[in-house]
Amino acid sequence: MRVGSGGGVSGADLGERLIGLRNSIDLLELEFSRIAGDFAQTEEYDEQGFDSPISWLKQNCHMTGGAAADRVCIGEQHEHLVESLAALAEGQIGFAHFALLARTSAAVGGRLDEAKLLRQAAKLSVARFRNACMHARHAADPEGYASEEAQGVEARNLTLSTADDGVIVISGILDKVGGAALRTALEPLAKRLGKDDDRARERRLADALVDLSMHALDNGLIPQQASQRTHLQVTATLETLRALPGAAAAELEFSLPISAKTVERLACDCSLTRIVLGSDSMVIDVGRAKRVISVPQRKALNVRDRGCVWPGCDRSASWTSGHHLVHWIHDGPGDLPNLALLCYRHHWNVHEGGWQLVRSDEGQMLTIPPTLTFGPMPRGPD
Repeated sequence: MRVGSGGGVSGADLGERLIGLRNSIDLLELEFSRIAGDFAQTEEYDEQGFDSPISWLKQNCHMTGGAAADRVCIGEQHEHLVESLAALAEGQIGFAHFALLARTSAAVGGRLDEAKLLRQAAKLSVARFRNACMHARHAADPEGYASEEAQGVEARNLTLSTADDGVIVISGILDKVGGAALRTALEPLAKRLGKDDDRARERRLADALVDLSMHALDNGLIPQQASQRTHLQVTATLETLRALPGAAAAELEFSLPISAKTVERLACDCSLTRIVLGSDSMVIDVGRAKRVISVPQRKALNVRDRGCVWPGCDRSASWTSGHHLVHWIHDGPGDLPNLALLCYRHHWNVHEGGWQLVRSDEGQMLTIPPTLTFGPMPRGPD
């Protein structure tokens, strides 16, 4: 045995031991799978009140459903994979490769070209070998493969549940094509926005989903029967808009009440409808909807700013909202010098996030970070 520079076992020897242990573990997994396959042929799981051998394995062997299903499948298919069994015993492939071979065998039966797949398994990583197995399944049974894809589409589901604090919890399943479409749309939006963007990837993906939704709303991409484009519907009192002490929160359709700061941001670039209520809360008068930033102003902003004006941001104009440097509710003018384009994330920063955005005498945009506090600094949702 070789000794390392520190007097311990060398890295090469440790590597050899790891390879040997992994092969021994793979063979133990194979034996476990053989027994699991035999167990699945009995009625023991049913007599103990389980609906399947997989459920029994999950509960009694502390396994996930996918792992338990793999073991049963391997136990049922291993006798049809003689060459692959030998390759596993010799350490030419791993147990994960063998599991994929077993699943492919179960799917295509006698049409499996084991020798061809085994050659690929010996060369490819598990992730790449999974693709090879899927190609083999399609080649052997294109109609069955298409049927499975159709089942994947039928299995699509999305659940949006509201927590006690109004946070939306999302869970769901997408088929391969639907999932790829979503990731293709989100990945470019989930890239870091400059060197100071320290958001985790999961956060950036969530922000990208909000970004995509807001972009669709802002650009009228949601099909509607009416001619007016759909958007978020917020109902707020004048006191809430002015953030006066004691003012109630605002009502947001499909959500719980939101803060005055959030209303201020949404009101920067919106259609405003005045509704006058009597003392008994009966509607007395309803005014016409009016754009805070008119269509000609928006076109002029697109030409002048070309995109988000936050230093270092490269979001194009179509992914921005109009922002009032001095908000109109605080008597800020509605002319172009007081307007700027900001992407959704940076628009959040200057309202809820506590940042300040000012235009210098030379016309440059300057950002001022929030006042230092002892708590975590809020970060934009987008």
